[in-house]
Amino acid sequence: MDGTNPLGDFLRARREMTSPGEAGISYSGRRRTPGLRREEVAQLSGVSTDYYTRFEQGREQRPSDQVLDALARTLGLDHEETAHLHLLTRASRGPVRRGHRETVRPSLLRLMDGWLHTPALIIDRRMDVLAGNRLGRALFAKVFEAGEPNLVRFVFLNPEAPSFYPHWGQVAQSSLGALRAAAGDLLNDARLTDLVGELSLKSPEFRRLWARHDVRGKTHDAKLFNHHEVGELTLNYDSLTVDGAAGQQLIIYQAEAGSRSAQALALLGTVAAELPAPSPAAVE
Repeated sequence: MDGTNPLGDFLRARREMTSPGEAGISYSGRRRTPGLRREEVAQLSGVSTDYYTRFEQGREQRPSDQVLDALARTLGLDHEETAHLHLLTRASRGPVRRGHRETVRPSLLRLMDGWLHTPALIIDRRMDVLAGNRLGRALFAKVFEAGEPNLVRFVFLNPEAPSFYPHWGQVAQSSLGALRAAAGDLLNDARLTDLVGELSLKSPEFRRLWARHDVRGKTHDAKLFNHHEVGELTLNYDSLTVDGAAGQQLIIYQAEAGSRSAQALALLGTVAAELPAPSPAAVE
């Protein structure tokens, strides 16, 4: 997914993004390092500079939880970023696995298809869109045009994405943060490695944002869409874990009752009514 040292890559990226002022360090004059120096992180975390340097260089992969928590405090990591840091120390590279595209339980598809006024998608940790009900497929029609739809690939490689997402910059950052948060233990997953490699090659903006190592696994928020058939609509979404299906998330979108967005969603429902039920290929 990244290099051979994901723990060191993450620490280095966060160190370079943490200013001395944020860490409580007073300084004057010019600094060659954009963020904190290695020795500053080590001193503030209560470890030796050599010991911390071994983390960034990949020569130490199993620090204690106490050391990780100290590093998280020094770097100002939030709860989710701290959990990601711990996860990187537990994830094992191991042999590369050529994972297959995941499937969705037929009972869940039948449940979703009964939601006539609520767009819904099921995604996996790679942000592959595994299934959608009729209204979900109508809302994300441009995404589903791809043979194997993926939300991150659509955001960064589809020329229609900036039009579909008026706040494209925010969506780009949040989608990568969600990918980082969800896929931190997929270090030897070939499908994820191929996805990151493809996007890194084809999108300079993806390369820039991916190098930041931001971690943001949002479970609810509001998102603005500009649909090619019904215009702009703002929808609130909730992301729910699918029990019994490791890594799968059910995302449900709703409009505020009586709003312009609710009217647009109702209009989109007339388009969705013409779509077929979910394909049997999407189920187990």
